[in-house]
Amino acid sequence: MPYARSSAALFRTAISALSLLALTPLPTAAQDTPAQKVYGRTPAESSPPAWPQPVRAAKGAPNILLIMTDDVGFGSSSTFGGPVPTPTFDALAKAGLRYNQFNTTAICSPTRASLLTGRNPQAVGMGYVANWATGYDGYNSVIPKSAGTVAQILKENGYNTAMIGKGHITPEWEMSRAGPFDRWPTGLGFEYFYGFLGADSSMAEPNLVENTSPVSPPAEPDYHLERDLADHAMDWIDSQHAAAPDKPFLLYYATGTAHAPNQPPADWLAKFRGKFDAGWDVLRAETVARQKKLGVIPPGTDDAPHPGTLPRWDSLTPDQKRLYARYMEAYAASLAYADAQIGRVIQKLRDNGELDNTLIIYIQGDNGASAEGSFDGKLFEQSALSGVKEDPAYALAHIDEIGTKTAYNLMPGGWGWAMNAPFPWAKRYGSHFGGTRNGMVMAWPGHIKDAGGLRSQFHHVSDIMPTVLEAAGVKAPEILDGVPQQPITGISMGYSFQAKDAPSRRTMQVSAMAQNLSIYKDGWVAATAPMVTPWERMPPKPVPLDERTWQLYDVRSDFSEAHDVAAENPQKLETLKEQFWAEAALSNILPIHGSEGGQKGRPDPNEGRTLFSYSAPVGHVPESAAPALVGRSFAVTAKINLPAEGGKGVLVAQGGRFGGYSLFFDQGRIAFTYNLTPAHMTRIVAPSAVANGAHVIGLDFAMDKNVPTSGAAVTLTVDGKAVAQGRVERTFAQVVSHTEDFDVGMDLVSPVDPAAYDSAGSRFNGALERVEVRVR
Repeated sequence: MPYARSSAALFRTAISALSLLALTPLPTAAQDTPAQKVYGRTPAESSPPAWPQPVRAAKGAPNILLIMTDDVGFGSSSTFGGPVPTPTFDALAKAGLRYNQFNTTAICSPTRASLLTGRNPQAVGMGYVANWATGYDGYNSVIPKSAGTVAQILKENGYNTAMIGKGHITPEWEMSRAGPFDRWPTGLGFEYFYGFLGADSSMAEPNLVENTSPVSPPAEPDYHLERDLADHAMDWIDSQHAAAPDKPFLLYYATGTAHAPNQPPADWLAKFRGKFDAGWDVLRAETVARQKKLGVIPPGTDDAPHPGTLPRWDSLTPDQKRLYARYMEAYAASLAYADAQIGRVIQKLRDNGELDNTLIIYIQGDNGASAEGSFDGKLFEQSALSGVKEDPAYALAHIDEIGTKTAYNLMPGGWGWAMNAPFPWAKRYGSHFGGTRNGMVMAWPGHIKDAGGLRSQFHHVSDIMPTVLEAAGVKAPEILDGVPQQPITGISMGYSFQAKDAPSRRTMQVSAMAQNLSIYKDGWVAATAPMVTPWERMPPKPVPLDERTWQLYDVRSDFSEAHDVAAENPQKLETLKEQFWAEAALSNILPIHGSEGGQKGRPDPNEGRTLFSYSAPVGHVPESAAPALVGRSFAVTAKINLPAEGGKGVLVAQGGRFGGYSLFFDQGRIAFTYNLTPAHMTRIVAPSAVANGAHVIGLDFAMDKNVPTSGAAVTLTVDGKAVAQGRVERTFAQVVSHTEDFDVGMDLVSPVDPAAYDSAGSRFNGALERVEVRVR
């Protein structure tokens, strides 16, 4: 082996090489780079010491406060002519610019992904909400590493970054404490996160996360999530300012409001009593008139036609009017209160002397106002998920709970239509501006000088990221964290700051949401007519894709899409349709499909598991990592030891106040509650208490058929002996709970059975040896 050399020989050769290098003249400090540094045996033989320096933002780089509310239509806020007073939004509009042709994606997750990545939603895998993802590339909810976020880019360029509030961009199967955490906010570039990961949350009993750990909200009788979010935002601003007052920051502040549930503080709810008794028809007409007076819509704008299937307010009964008005009061009070909390955050910037160097972007809504409440509204948003129809008489009997923590209310669709004035349709309808047009304000002292000005360039939510990067003096990288990046398709809006009448630099935008399609091109819009309206009690039969009706609007003169001119311009419509399909093929939009039922085969951390065993109390296991019980029979076995005072607390529970199940002790007796919704609750309780000492507690839940919604027979046992039996007539249709988790030895966040126990006192008081859940 002539080329073999000992390790000692190699070492001597290396030392000789270093000696030769030491004799070589060193480069000057100005020329010294990490690749040119030389380290000899002594400092004299080495390059001068040099510390790695942190990246610093460009001189004068502004702070960025990016605000987004939830489910707020163009015609909701007072700033854009709506009935809800939003003085914080108003004040920013007076100091900055209002944008009346700013567009979102018609639903939550896609808008948020597009906002953060600067790309169209399907290009980053978020073609629908994260909790209803499907296996197609444009719809799988997995934001790829090739689509770096504005937070990641700014963090790499000397910014501190934080996200407060609603996430809704994390794949459901990645939401447990097993991770991975790449697509949690902290994995998407935010150094600090406080909020909730899902679609919505109770304002009184939220399921919160701080960074990657579950946390409980402060134990305050009048706790409210929006106030808590503002408190955490202000604390973060103070901490960041104290540590590095010259270091700019990005704060993404995403409220839970005004998505269901609308649960404002009681004193704010009281302010709106009687304000909406005139109904949605009058309200919308008044809004359009105010919009014209304010100039946020052109003076000749016609209101979009009244939907034929939406009842006129004057056709309703007195009880319907009273009930429906109460829902709207809760919505308005919620939005007004959230705006006030946003005002506190902005005041903190003023107090810290940061306001003059802060670009504030306040987007009022991630889509249009919701019409998902259909005809009557919903006392519990969970009713739709559970597949049950609410009885209006039940809601009327519980009218005083609307707006409180005991209701998860969603307003009737008629109010959603009114809140989207002057446009047609609502949230989910990506085909029309009622779903995609949102009011937006930007303010930046010293840079935006046309105070109170209006901008009418056509823009999309993906344009926010490049606008922020331009303001920060940061160029989007071609490679981020070692990954080549997709092109950013958003277009900076910075040109509009000074050029009021400049032509829009965005000349085209495609949209595809829930099979509602549209394309904007040079002032024209081609859009599919919705197949189903929120107000049809009997949905029509599906229409094949190639047979759907397309409408055409010339929005250069028809701002509100009030006049379909397809019949007069057939060639224009055909040209736009061809352009839509060409863009859809390039933008990952295909195939056009519905998301419902498309979750089969998605990644499942529990795939193949039928036995779930727990040897200690554990909390906050998300539904994606919990035993999968929808449409399945199951059994629970708990080996426990009870203290002398008898059993108290929860053995196992999933969900909470608005839907779930719980096996617990009720005055020493074993009990089981199945909460389909608070209006459909079954409680089964053994007749006598369980004696102290060691026992095996059992629950057998035997479905009539292993299919969702099927009824089930329930048997409770102690040491193998049946002690109580009962029946659940209808079981969960889709999920157990979309907001709360699975717990062993406790029932955190909110109680499944509020009449029997509260979450604070739900911890099991005995020794828990093992709990097993077997799915069959």
